[in-house]
Amino acid sequence: MSSDATVKVEGRILKLTNLDKVLYPEFGFTKSEVIDYYTRVSPVLLPHLKDRPVTLKRYPNGVDGKWFFEKNAPEHRPDWVRTMRLESPGSSKGNETVNYVMVDELATLVWLANLAALELHVPQWTVGPRGGKRDPDLLVFDLDPGAPATVVECCRVAEQVRMVLDDDGVDSWAKTSGNKGMQVYAYAPAKDTSEYAKVIAQRLAKEHPKLVVATMAKAQRTGKVFIDWSQNNTAKTTVAPYSLRARERPTVSTPLTWDEVEDCEVVEDLVFTADEVLDRVDSAGDLFGS
Repeated sequence: MSSDATVKVEGRILKLTNLDKVLYPEFGFTKSEVIDYYTRVSPVLLPHLKDRPVTLKRYPNGVDGKWFFEKNAPEHRPDWVRTMRLESPGSSKGNETVNYVMVDELATLVWLANLAALELHVPQWTVGPRGGKRDPDLLVFDLDPGAPATVVECCRVAEQVRMVLDDDGVDSWAKTSGNKGMQVYAYAPAKDTSEYAKVIAQRLAKEHPKLVVATMAKAQRTGKVFIDWSQNNTAKTTVAPYSLRARERPTVSTPLTWDEVEDCEVVEDLVFTADEVLDRVDSAGDLFGS
């Protein structure tokens, strides 16, 4: 029996394939359920993808199989999928530009889900209608725990980041990474967001040396939280809010309230699966940026 289907999504015709393929074996979560999640979460996800070139992390054989990053839009794509060709600094010769997918509409999101693009990663800047890169509009602190530290310690660091930003008159908000850590965001308070974030990270590492580290060296991270300020480099991307993650369970990079951050005492307090996130959105709406 075929598990393929042809559907119409907001006027676009899409052929969906291998819908019963299990992409999260330990959880029994199928491609059909991935597509359903992205369809249902799209009202809150699409605004955060708007005008941001998307880097895909594809898992055609599920989270236990081989995966790959894909920046260039697949050649065999529907003609209605919008792409944007942008300069790619640091790329090898002959690859100076990348033709990114721009996720403007639900149909594009469904098409990507059908490609098993489980994870969607975006930069902290947007592009104009003619492909001009704008200055970063977001500031991000990527909090990465070094075992045995966990997201619980990340929460304590997130609170410190928030206090520093508050002192600067900058509102901030948080989300889980959907993996081991979390991120704190703010609307860009300075043109050089990378330098601004670096200064704060180094300050907190000095003030809380037993908890915070601001350098890349993994040997220094044991039991501490690395504040990765370099995620503000315009060549880098961070997992998008509401993106699935390729973990054992279909966990999601989930926007949080500050009360949830403050109340976190065990890892499971901040682990949310696709179904749980949809319930959260139904009851609380979009918490990202608020």
